[in-house]
Amino acid sequence: MIDLKELILPKDNLTSLLRKLAKEARLIAPVKNTYGDTIFTEISDLDSTRIDLANQPQSSLKPFLLPQQETLAHYTIAEEGYTFTAPQNEETTIYFGVRSCDLTAVLYMDLIFSKPARDSNYYARRNQSLIISLGCNNPFPNCFCEATGSGPYLEYGYDLQLIDLGDCYFVSAGRRRGADLLEKWGYFFREVGEEDRKIRYQLFLEGRGKFTRNVQVAHACRRLQKYPVPEAIWERLSRRCYDCGGCAYVCPTCTCFSVDDMILGETKGLRLRSWDACTSSGFTRMAGGHNPVDRRRQALKRRFLHKLKDDFTLHGKVSCTGCGRCIDICFGGVDITTFIDLVTAAEVP
Repeated sequence: MIDLKELILPKDNLTSLLRKLAKEARLIAPVKNTYGDTIFTEISDLDSTRIDLANQPQSSLKPFLLPQQETLAHYTIAEEGYTFTAPQNEETTIYFGVRSCDLTAVLYMDLIFSKPARDSNYYARRNQSLIISLGCNNPFPNCFCEATGSGPYLEYGYDLQLIDLGDCYFVSAGRRRGADLLEKWGYFFREVGEEDRKIRYQLFLEGRGKFTRNVQVAHACRRLQKYPVPEAIWERLSRRCYDCGGCAYVCPTCTCFSVDDMILGETKGLRLRSWDACTSSGFTRMAGGHNPVDRRRQALKRRFLHKLKDDFTLHGKVSCTGCGRCIDICFGGVDITTFIDLVTAAEVP
């Protein structure tokens, strides 16, 4: 009997398999658009769509699982009070070509939106998702997922994980849903041979040695647990922060949001959830206009301490996945790796 945990998918069969999957569920994959940007996109026609597995997507799965703006509920007002109605159920979605760092970010959101109570809107989408991840044989220039324990390959969390062996993919099922998919569409696959395992093992060894950035995440976390960050570091970084919010928008684990009511009439309206960012000056501004956070000295304090100190204290793991997107987008040069370098180089009190 074929082992449903591990199989080989010839690359010639990939499009045919995806075509079958797209008929049963919504298919999301990294697609290169007409501007040359690779973005996770819903695919309606595989034959006219260019799936791009060679470049890092500029977006993550966050906009699909936690939309930039979403309706939490419709409400109506009557004599007896308010009545709230939840949105309709979500459709089944298959996410294909998800890098290890982005899947790790989804696992982080699973944790955040399960405590203190499960977020029904988030889990309505998450429970209807199947994630097919892609291990990184060749990390991108600004990636440092090995330093955050987020890649380049995963040992858990995926439904299916693909490793590129050249002319085929080594496919591993990590959850029952992934194993069921392999069983249902088994004729697209072949059994794993000993040579396949040797190639995969060699790729694992080589992939971890290809990172070009030496980011001392663990060292920074230990420092932050023991010592305060020198004020000079906060001031240096804050002076170069332009309050654009780009880092929070591209970060796959920034999950801050605000909730507002939109009036649609005298007796009805919407309750909306929208992305927000602790790096924004309005995030901490109070009703009277006072802001307890000094933007000139503490613009990035919440962001960096949250990811590298507070989450490490609460969960034993940082919430930065090492994807490197904040490095790419920050024109002020104050991304999280800059902060880590400053912290690890600072003199201990």
